[in-house]
Amino acid sequence: MTTFKFGSKVLFLTLLSSILLGGISFAAQPELNAYTIWSERYANAVFSAFTEETGIKVNWMRFSSGEVQARLEAEKKNPQVDVVFGNMAEAFINGIPKGLFEPYMPEGSNQIPEKFRDKNGYWTGVAIDPICFMFNAKFLKDHGLEAPTSWKDLLNPAYKSQLQMADARTSGTAMYRILSLVEAMGEDEAYSYQRDLNKNVQVYTKSGAGGALPIARGQAAGGIFFLVDALEMQQKGYDIAISYPVDGVVAGIEAMALVSGAKHPDLAKKFLDWASTERMQRIYEESQINLIPSNPNVKISNPGLDMSKVNVLPLDIKWAGENRERLVERWINEVLK
Repeated sequence: MTTFKFGSKVLFLTLLSSILLGGISFAAQPELNAYTIWSERYANAVFSAFTEETGIKVNWMRFSSGEVQARLEAEKKNPQVDVVFGNMAEAFINGIPKGLFEPYMPEGSNQIPEKFRDKNGYWTGVAIDPICFMFNAKFLKDHGLEAPTSWKDLLNPAYKSQLQMADARTSGTAMYRILSLVEAMGEDEAYSYQRDLNKNVQVYTKSGAGGALPIARGQAAGGIFFLVDALEMQQKGYDIAISYPVDGVVAGIEAMALVSGAKHPDLAKKFLDWASTERMQRIYEESQINLIPSNPNVKISNPGLDMSKVNVLPLDIKWAGENRERLVERWINEVLK
């Protein structure tokens, strides 16, 4: 009996000293890992709010749409993230037959219109973002030009080597530029147009927003962007002109999905549930994130997001996803070369 008590005291003291000296470590709380295409400011607003409300830390990395897709394919046998947040819906559709995503219907996703989510739960739309023209106002004034109001206007020789826009090999913005042209003109005419437009392009940027700041600073005349990136420049005080072609544009659906084989599927599902709520989409206005909520119950006050006078063309998102790689290859072979 005496020996047992002595041994217990020794064991207790040993454990206590180990804990104090860091010899024993308690299991760390699991953390959610994510890829996003959203800018650092936007992504941080969303992920920080999730952590604050749930206590779950999010480790996230930002890449362009094409880079996210390439990473998911390369990491398929050993996924490095649990969710993808903010990528374009057609990219998710493209990844479904490749086994990159698992279906999951987030709680509350029925508040989001069916056209903004996959019926089988492979992806859920969180925001809408139309394509637009963004031009440096001083350049337009100095050259006696009005903001362009048709796709044909961008072929003006005054813009020779003065346009910046995204590279379709890496950017979702570029994909939606192509889709806008295909819907407005038909596919063959869209590629003929892009060959002519190429003469006016100064540079194709890796990310969709890559040309926004150079244009805002007057290093280029203008380009084709998602509205969120153009409004960001305006919000920062740059003198830019935002316009739309009367012949029409398409709007992208920014979405989220559960990665196939995710190491933390329960955390991923908690995030997807949370991100489907009205609360999450209210963060857009609270943080001046210029996206149109996919949840119709979330009201917006920014007049720059009013699409009532914009010719937004219908888009078969399933067709877009299934033809994504073919359209990009055609752009490489017929426009770049």
